[in-house]
Amino acid sequence: MTMSKKDVSILIVDDEPLIRESLYEILRIDGYCVQMASTAEEALQTLERGKIDIIVTDFKLPKMSGMELLEQIKTADSSVDIIMMTGYGSIEMAVDAMKKGAYDYITKPINDSEIKIIINKIVEKKKILRENQTLKEIIAKEHPVSFGGMIGASESMRQVYNIIESVASTNATILVSGESGTGKGLVARAIHDNDKYRKDRPFVEISCGALSETLLESELFGHMKGAFTGAIKDKEGRFEYARSGTIFLDEIDAFSPNLQVKLLRVLQDGIFERVGDNITRKADARIIVATNQFLPDLVEEGAFREDLYYRINVIAIRMPPLRQRKDDIESLVSHFIKKYSSANNKKVLNLSEQVLGLFKQYNWPGNIRELENAIEGAVIMAKTEVVNKWDIPHLSKFKSLGKKPSDDKNLKKVVEQPERDHIVSILEECDWNRSKAATALGINRTTLYNKMKKYGITEKRSRGL
Repeated sequence: MTMSKKDVSILIVDDEPLIRESLYEILRIDGYCVQMASTAEEALQTLERGKIDIIVTDFKLPKMSGMELLEQIKTADSSVDIIMMTGYGSIEMAVDAMKKGAYDYITKPINDSEIKIIINKIVEKKKILRENQTLKEIIAKEHPVSFGGMIGASESMRQVYNIIESVASTNATILVSGESGTGKGLVARAIHDNDKYRKDRPFVEISCGALSETLLESELFGHMKGAFTGAIKDKEGRFEYARSGTIFLDEIDAFSPNLQVKLLRVLQDGIFERVGDNITRKADARIIVATNQFLPDLVEEGAFREDLYYRINVIAIRMPPLRQRKDDIESLVSHFIKKYSSANNKKVLNLSEQVLGLFKQYNWPGNIRELENAIEGAVIMAKTEVVNKWDIPHLSKFKSLGKKPSDDKNLKKVVEQPERDHIVSILEECDWNRSKAATALGINRTTLYNKMKKYGITEKRSRGL
């Protein structure tokens, strides 16, 4: 639903009739729904009777001041935007009011165009917020629980679904990042399956970290007979096999400098040669890459080419770790219980409330992959239709849940743990960008690196926190 001016309700609060009525006429003629109040108390009564979108109030009011009115309104309804009116001698008060939540301030005498510009900005902001909310509701209806094999209706997953739908039928190279076990491969597959041009063509996946440089080069580009020891015949590479389909390169960070150069050539010019051959071949596959590393750090360390990073980072999709989307655990549990009950000819329907509670407390360092393995084991061990705590004695990692912090008697560890947790939390908020995290923490990068070293914090090792 589009927001028009007549949908915007504005309240003018001033004890001077001339200013109050002048603003009333200016804004009413401009098309807004306008009301007036001469005191803060009268303004609060107006708010109780119905929704007000914008309040324009003077600082100096009888009995309750404009600042007190601001504080009361922001406590009751933070969505109300407030413009403060002040004389030239009260600018410091106006700035203080903005710190407490006022949208803006104007000085008396009131300039008609100035007040209209500020209100137009507020209305545009509210339009965007309303459109975003409408979009979220549409996405929620379209993807209530699952999409492309991924399970979850959390806000972070809906954002992933939305990006996939937007980019699937384009030619853009896509970088999927996230911790191990978060479902990066499912994202790549969903992009291919939603690509109307490529979905009926090959989807080729290769785990780059599992192969040596020589084998990986051969797998990607193919080789000619005799190109190296063991090359007993000509071999077609994955880029040739994928043709005009999709090739998914998992663990892109495992590429050696030599292979990085060759991949960059494929991305830039769409050409390559087989190992041991001088015939140039055409690569027409859509390329999706994935990593569980923070590539900008590898670029900074010289381990990953900067030009290649920018080439693969045309569209970035960050998969959230399971600990950041615990609202999805119940849906994931239900999905995996059905899957493994069927696979093992068992009739398990659910987890007990106690076990589900333990699962929601646990931080799942191995993410969805670890949760799936836990459910498989629990289903196999279950003796009834409901998995109980005694059905999972082998899952010893859950035994630590519920321990009090005081269980650790070492004073140094007890004191240091909150600092370590806070640093990890800020790093995650900044998507593991060390520079941003250092700024947010109020320390320099060297201090941050030293603390990360002291506490053994790396993106991989911090996942259980």
